[in-house]
Amino acid sequence: MTSAQRASDVGALAGRRIVLGVTGGIAAYKAVEVASRLKKAGADVRVVMTRAATSFVTPLTFREITGQPVAETMWGEPQHHVAHIALAEFAELVLVAPATANFIAKAAAGMADDMLTTFVLATRAPLIIAPAMNTGMWENPVTQENVRRLAERGATIIPPAVGQLACGTTGAGRLPEPVEIVRVVENHFAHGQSLAGRRILVTAAGTEEALDPVRFLGNRSTGRMGFAVAAEAARRGAEVILVAGPTPLATPMGVRRVDVRSARDMHAAVRAEYDGVDAVIKAAAVADYRPVEIAEHKIKKSDGELTLKLTRNPDILYELGQQKKHQILVGFAAETQNVAEYARGKLAKKNLDFIVANNVAEQDAGFGVPTNHVQIFYADGRAEDHPLMAKAALAGVILDRLEEALRK
Repeated sequence: MTSAQRASDVGALAGRRIVLGVTGGIAAYKAVEVASRLKKAGADVRVVMTRAATSFVTPLTFREITGQPVAETMWGEPQHHVAHIALAEFAELVLVAPATANFIAKAAAGMADDMLTTFVLATRAPLIIAPAMNTGMWENPVTQENVRRLAERGATIIPPAVGQLACGTTGAGRLPEPVEIVRVVENHFAHGQSLAGRRILVTAAGTEEALDPVRFLGNRSTGRMGFAVAAEAARRGAEVILVAGPTPLATPMGVRRVDVRSARDMHAAVRAEYDGVDAVIKAAAVADYRPVEIAEHKIKKSDGELTLKLTRNPDILYELGQQKKHQILVGFAAETQNVAEYARGKLAKKNLDFIVANNVAEQDAGFGVPTNHVQIFYADGRAEDHPLMAKAALAGVILDRLEEALRK
């Protein structure tokens, strides 16, 4: 029986060969629970630790949990023949949790100066990285560029959580809880190529409506949620078209990206693809209005008031709902009050199959953060409330619900 067959009979992780990389941050203690959860779920777990990681957790702890030797150095135990190659061939999946800024920089540059980085460079297994570090280090443009480079090469990044850090500051940088990390690993194996043969259109980020050559009307959407959905759909084997407003986010591996700027640009791009797709997941924050006129030159400041005359933009999702044939339509509702009421109204008016709603005024659940807390409302009247989780994990939930709808 193959490992995949065992997984389908017992659980997504049964018999799966996972290498857990542990780097030297205070969050290394959480990796102990990650290893334990993976092992209890039936995975065959091997651990590779950096020298710094052993200052926080002893290798003996991981050896007792996994029942396997722990790799710490190129020159010591375990006594495999060419140990990093043996591990590289063993791995079906590599999970690095926590991943420090130092490890991320080395991996992005292709460095191989210890057991973990050498093994990561040698393996062909999929790579999942869970960063954990000080907020300033995480938000540093160098770290963000390194993360983008790894994502472009196919690595799955579990965004750090927001909260109180060991250094005393509050912000993004916390390692997500072990249960969330393991859920991402489970999703990786559970779904395989479950969307193979499907064409999925995803929209993401905000739109910009020009006022003049310098200024525009826009919103705070970064596109993180839509990009996470596109990446997850591609990982499940779908042909993914990502129509994206202005954002610095890197294109997920295996995704065809169409860049747009205004609501009318997005309208045209979506309509061009609509007839040939099986589903649309519209996560973009599209401007409802645009200026009636765009000034040819920069609008100069004056002593009086400035009045802008606006006109309605096309309602893309409403049009899709009116012309829906076989497609599954998924909408998003970013609200600041009466979330359920407004979401249900949008669900009905736009003829959606389900809608993902969140309160953007809620802490850690709005624009520009790596986490979200949502409710999902269905056309048949059902509703679900999902706890705060990483957007990468939430993307898995949304795609699970999409697969259920496609099977009906």
